[in-house]
Amino acid sequence: MGACSGVAAAAGCGTSLPAGRYDLSVQSTDAIRSGVVFVPSSYTGKEKLPVVFDFHGSDSNPDGQLKRSSWDKVAEKNGFVVVALQGSLAGHYPGTHAWNVPLVTTAEGGLDEVGFITSALTQVKRDLCVDPGRIYASGYSGGGRMLSHYICSGHSDFAAAGFVHSLRAGAPVEVEGSWRPDPKSCSPARPISIMAFAGQKDTANPYAGGGKPYWQYGFKTAIQRWSELDGCSGSAKIETVGGVTYGTYDTCKNGARIASYVFADGTHAWPKPSATENVLAANAEAQAGLAKVATSSKPSFDPRVDPAERMWDFFQKADKASLVATAAPAAAMAGAPCAAATTSDEPDADLRGTTCSSISQPIEKRRSGQGAKGAL
Repeated sequence: MGACSGVAAAAGCGTSLPAGRYDLSVQSTDAIRSGVVFVPSSYTGKEKLPVVFDFHGSDSNPDGQLKRSSWDKVAEKNGFVVVALQGSLAGHYPGTHAWNVPLVTTAEGGLDEVGFITSALTQVKRDLCVDPGRIYASGYSGGGRMLSHYICSGHSDFAAAGFVHSLRAGAPVEVEGSWRPDPKSCSPARPISIMAFAGQKDTANPYAGGGKPYWQYGFKTAIQRWSELDGCSGSAKIETVGGVTYGTYDTCKNGARIASYVFADGTHAWPKPSATENVLAANAEAQAGLAKVATSSKPSFDPRVDPAERMWDFFQKADKASLVATAAPAAAMAGAPCAAATTSDEPDADLRGTTCSSISQPIEKRRSGQGAKGAL
């Protein structure tokens, strides 16, 4: 198939493959690009499996991202394919990379990332036995900004998407002292189910907004804007347990849903429950069972969050009907101010190798936060 080194013999449905990671080579719009494919042991070439695209953060790479996210382990357990692509920009450390996100960076050497993702999707659907209606995506930090832009630019390939410390709803623009998503820079093809994670102590992509020029508006603002883009009705349902706040919008157009996890002590690191937390929780559950504690006394969600596991559960319940429906951009209207800006850095290299509505003010009153030279 001239594409996946090591899996070329697959050529779509009909041939099984040994489980494991394979190098991926993609002829994109402007260069031959690379990535990694993980094939689970349940892959037979007869049954079409789901796919999850896993986008790495800045100063990382596909293997480093899989180590961080554990999507390959979740895929082996649940029987789906994982594709981890590699951004075109060189990272700050040997062997690391970053994404050339439109409206974010003007770094030299960046290639057409949107074209790369589109080409990779076409190739994976052609060359592996996968279900084109069950292709999902997950992005961490810079990878989530890339995923946000891809969906905002009108591509409807993904049935649902997840974001870890990275959700955006368009380029930031300042209107009379407040930063908000520019509605002109985010026009998704349809309502899409999303799950997003954020840490209130994240100094790289700050929860309240600020940080680098490409960030500026905060997590609540991004969630609120997506609720408008998805046509959600009513307010989010909010529940907090043990420093973890879970929010959901369950009534959105086309069956889409929005879910969020906010960690009071969360930083920019990928959230992972500790072994101690799991043991304590298991003991508590056992004691609750022995004591026959009423289920009404338990929280409706598990605060021991591992994003990949939780996103996979969410993806399986994502909208499966009327996927071709088109979502009109949410109407522009004046709203409450967003969080004020602060400054920060983005240390994505840990594994190297406030709501507001959309904008109605005239453009001359705006100041754009896009295009920061050298930003990752």
